[in-house]
Amino acid sequence: MTEFNNLTGLRHSEQLVVEHKDTAAVYGSGALEVFATPAMIALMEKTCLMAVCDKIGDGNTTVGIAVNIKHLKASPVGATIRCEAELVEVDRRRLVFSVKCFEGETLVGEGVHERFVVESAKFMAKLFS
Repeated sequence: MTEFNNLTGLRHSEQLVVEHKDTAAVYGSGALEVFATPAMIALMEKTCLMAVCDKIGDGNTTVGIAVNIKHLKASPVGATIRCEAELVEVDRRRLVFSVKCFEGETLVGEGVHERFVVESAKFMAKLFS
């Protein structure tokens, strides 16, 4: 397994435009047509995954293992949400990211997301053994 400590400090960003499918009303996490917390978490996870996916070696991927976030402000359909992630800690194969979501310059969500580096084939094989 590759050493990942040299990745600390790595930054990546992703963005999306909130669509109806991204709303709390559709997710069932609320009744309003605003950016859903589960959709925000998915964007945060994607941003962290994409930050390291080409740096962890062939045959490896990361899986999410913990999320601790706050959704600070509602965003309407049509809003552009930008997620920024920074890899702040590496403990062997455990990667800890600081994540923040913005609508324009306004912070709408923040927290910590942890991922674990796994060998894809070995991970999937365990599901069926």
